This record gives sequence, C-alpha cells and structure tokens, in this order.
Amino acid sequence: MGGIYKRKGNSAKNKQHHRLLKTKSYKRANDQIHDDIKPENIQKWQNQPIDETLPGLGQYYCVSCARYFVNEESIKKHQISKQHKKQEKRVKEKPYTHMEAEQAGK
Repeated sequence: MGGIYKRKGNSAKNKQHHRLLKTKSYKRANDQIHDDIKPENIQKWQNQPIDETLPGLGQYYCVSCARYFVNEESIKKHQISKQHKKQEKRVKEKPYTHMEAEQAGK
C-alpha cells in the first residue's frame, strides 16, 4: 500500500529539466548559418540524403533559418513569412571575429 510519494511538477529546482530544455530547442547560431550560406555549402544542405528521423525525410530545409519542413507547401509558406525575411537579413551580416570582440572589450 504505502510507498514513496513524489511531488509532481516541481521543475523549478530540477537541474536536469533545465538542461533538457536548453538542448531541446537548440538552433544553429547565426555565425554557423553564415558559413552554410556560402555557395559551396548550400548544395550540401539542399541535396541531403533521405533521413527518416527528420521532418519531410530531410528534403525540405531552409538554410538561412536552419529548419526542416514537412512538405514543399510549408517551406514556401515559410519563405514568404516575416520571420524568414528577418532571419535572412541577420545571417547576411558579417559576424564579428574574435579579434574584433577582444578590441571592443578593451
């Protein structure tokens, strides 16, 4: 009958819960995406082999947003969205180098 009772929903102090949430919604950083946009790398991202674990079998990928889509219709809808256009502007900017960051810190 008895047993150990565990409180449910007490995730405020749970470190493992917070680590899980950090990695669950991980997105590629803008400087990584900036490298992906180069012409030699775009072909690699757009012509991926079929992967059953990815949405749309990994065939519908937005390079500037680093997102997979289920079908052609959803990626076309995404490409005309405000979110996609803002991300394209952010990615086209040249990222800061380590030297620039060190000089700004001094």
